[in-house]
Amino acid sequence: MARPTLSALENSDEFQGRHLGPDAADIAAMLGTIGAESLHELIEQTVPESIRLRGRLNLPSALTERDALTRLRGIIGQNRVSTSLIGMGYHDTIVPPVVQRNVLENPAWYTAYTPYQPEISQGRLEVLLTFQTLIADLTGLPLANASLLDESTAAAEAMTMLERLAKRDTRTFFVDADCHPQTIAVLQNRAEPIGIEIQVGNPERDLDPASVYGALLQYPGSSGQVRDLAPIIDRLHAAGGLAAVACDPLALMLLASPGSLSADVAIGSAQRFGVSLGFGGPHAGFIATREAFARSLPGRLVGVSLDAAGRPALRLALQTREQHIRREKATSNICTAQVLLAEMAAFYAMWHGPEGLRRIAGRVHRLTAILRSALQNGGVDVVHGHFFDTLTVRVPEHADAVVAAAREHGINLRRVDRDTLGISLDETSTRAVVERVTAAFGVPADVAALDTTTDDGIPDDLRRRDDILAHPVFNRFHTEHEMLRELRRLADRDLALDRTMIPLGSCTMKLNATTEMIPVTWPEVANIHPFAPSDETVGYRQMIGELEDALCEVTGYDAVSLQPNAGSQGELAGLLAIRAYHRANGDAARDICLIPSSAHGTNAASAAMAGMGVVVVACDDNGNVDVADLRIKAEATGDRLAAIMITYPSTHGVFEEAVSEIAEIVHTHGGQVYVDGANLNALVGLSRPADFGADVSHLNLHKTFCIPHGGGGPGVGPTAVKAHLAPYLPGHPVVPEAGPAGGGTGPISGAPWGSAGILPISWTYITMMGPNGLTRATEIAILNANYVAARLGEHFPVLYAGASGRVAHECLLDLRGVAKNSGISNEDVAKRLIDYGFHAPTMSFPVAGTLMVEPTESESKAELDRFCDAMIAIRREIARVEAGEWSVEDSPLRHAPHTAEDLAADVWDRAYTRTEAGYPDPGLHRAKYWPPVGRIDGVHGDRNLICSCPPIEDLAIV
Repeated sequence: MARPTLSALENSDEFQGRHLGPDAADIAAMLGTIGAESLHELIEQTVPESIRLRGRLNLPSALTERDALTRLRGIIGQNRVSTSLIGMGYHDTIVPPVVQRNVLENPAWYTAYTPYQPEISQGRLEVLLTFQTLIADLTGLPLANASLLDESTAAAEAMTMLERLAKRDTRTFFVDADCHPQTIAVLQNRAEPIGIEIQVGNPERDLDPASVYGALLQYPGSSGQVRDLAPIIDRLHAAGGLAAVACDPLALMLLASPGSLSADVAIGSAQRFGVSLGFGGPHAGFIATREAFARSLPGRLVGVSLDAAGRPALRLALQTREQHIRREKATSNICTAQVLLAEMAAFYAMWHGPEGLRRIAGRVHRLTAILRSALQNGGVDVVHGHFFDTLTVRVPEHADAVVAAAREHGINLRRVDRDTLGISLDETSTRAVVERVTAAFGVPADVAALDTTTDDGIPDDLRRRDDILAHPVFNRFHTEHEMLRELRRLADRDLALDRTMIPLGSCTMKLNATTEMIPVTWPEVANIHPFAPSDETVGYRQMIGELEDALCEVTGYDAVSLQPNAGSQGELAGLLAIRAYHRANGDAARDICLIPSSAHGTNAASAAMAGMGVVVVACDDNGNVDVADLRIKAEATGDRLAAIMITYPSTHGVFEEAVSEIAEIVHTHGGQVYVDGANLNALVGLSRPADFGADVSHLNLHKTFCIPHGGGGPGVGPTAVKAHLAPYLPGHPVVPEAGPAGGGTGPISGAPWGSAGILPISWTYITMMGPNGLTRATEIAILNANYVAARLGEHFPVLYAGASGRVAHECLLDLRGVAKNSGISNEDVAKRLIDYGFHAPTMSFPVAGTLMVEPTESESKAELDRFCDAMIAIRREIARVEAGEWSVEDSPLRHAPHTAEDLAADVWDRAYTRTEAGYPDPGLHRAKYWPPVGRIDGVHGDRNLICSCPPIEDLAIV
């Protein structure tokens, strides 16, 4: 018997087998069901030959899990973790270990999907409701949403929200010069395409309320100054304008709330509530407003409704996914949020409670006051007398010397200019840190002595005196035993990827491997300030550069910006690059974007935000872009054609044969081709967008490259472009080297590299898969989708297929005939799947009355069969309705999902048995997920909106 060679035993491709669901035997069996001789033949039948990649991806060979982590350790180890007192909206914090271990590192939390199926999302919805209550209490405004992407983009959302609400003749928005510089730059970048003029200045001196529709004020200012904003806001209101306040949640434990100062909107970042710096993200932005403005609030809002049995139940309310419904009329293109990070902030508040948070805030402020006194006693000019945690000091012509001296003490300070420095203390600051800071100024500090003589820096009339965070949720879970049990209780109310396949079309819920997640909490990854000196971030920059190179190779593009912190922001960045390119070429009149009728709703919303008009291109009976209609629209648009946005493979789950022809038509008329990267999981290693005519794409790293969805965020949506668009990628005012040479366009997100703290996940995935593994993953994704289509096609017709009868990586099941014949809707099927232990596929998108299924390459044949068996069993139940055995209204499908409480009721008067209700599959006796609530009444929730934690007694009588 031949001995195996050492190279055969050193299996560098081991991770492939961990990531891919089907093994060789499964693949053979699945191909038999599909009717293909080999995987190669299936791919040839599915992917048009004209767009297929010649050769393989030019990427390094795969590394084992251990070797990948070792290599990343070596790269990231080049970072240097210092004490960063730079501030500017980013502060070091202490992540409670109970939250880090049991939430951030727990797949029950990080593998969940956006709670669009609320019956199986009650745990995370409850935590998001707690987050909303936290923000509402802190800001003094009754209505908060369930998070935005970061503080800067939250400010941009507030700017456009106030413009809609104020209804003034002017389109000028005033921005406090004491806002963080990255926020000002994001506002300017977002305002210009839609015709809003930004005025930046001192609101006490430069603001003319009659000339603006609203203003953004910072509280405390980026300089640290604490001002009474009420007189400024009163002047705005008297002239018919509105006011938004950017605020610090920890400061609001001690400072009067924006609501008490008459603010209309409050925005900010919850980062310092237990979420690491992460070189800039991901962090949960927040926005709060008055109840009267509820229907103008962007993003997601969790509200309280009722289920079918009258039990209180939570759901996303009002404007949820409005960008998909209103499209080019949408007021925001935000599709993802920062759910996981918002949950961490909520848990941080629950863990510490109001007294703990006041203590933390009080300690930070006390140390800052002591630092102020020490510096002043040493002759240093401290600019502002009123502050919370940040001091601005003047050291004429000595700023650089003091910064250098501080770095010798392991401290990073903010250099404002050659004469001015900023110092921001935080939860991790200590007496020793204060002494090191003063030493950098050459000033001695006796902290103990100063503590007895130093006054606070908060003016008495701005001290917070109202009772906040009084709800029991913030006052019970202060021991680890209680907190652990609460975290487990909440997780058990949800269905996430750690329990079951999540077969969502268009969302790619694939394995998020443990090895990929490990680096996220390394100190050299988690504890780096986004504006830290470049020599302290060498490892980050190398990893980012390698990831950018890999993404360019995968897509065929020439340059990538990792700054966009969601797919929606990546879309906007790509369209702004196209807009800037046309303007640079003297084609400012090119302002029309062609969008197929089947496109993601975010496409049209993003085009509108980029200042483009939308012209819809029809689709043919097979779901493909109607090329004849495209020619007509392109010709009619003429010299105004800026771009076309298409999704490839199509939103219908098909590789359109005419994609290169579509690109050629648009190029011929002077436009650019934007390919939405939502379905890149069907292309990697087989085809590259840039090779078949695309000029720009955004890439969802949280889909194709394994960053977990985290219950609806974090996400990363980098923008990839060909060379001619590269100069117009996002830049950054604080870290110019984060953008293209020449500065690029303005920033799209607050941090230079967006949500950099989770980029190691995608780097590790690509490194462990290697070029062969990445290609194999795409092939298996296509195999799995075609297997599901083959097994279910005779029960639920597959609506669209390619020229060879194959689907791409997802398939659209048509339930419209079923609904017509039986009265059973796709929603009934989706809710019945919960009884079988499954998250539902995507409902009614892109075609009403359908279910879109995307199984992903990480699902095994056994799990695919379990899902298909459940769908076939449901079809048999529908047949019993069709046969008259059950009425529609008294069928298990219409009553689904069934709770344990339903089955335990004393009276059971339904036409089907309790076993048929709760255990429709015998395999469920081994492991059964019980939904905590029945089907939720969405209409009731929208009509009776409750969007913060209601008193327990109120829940009982709703």
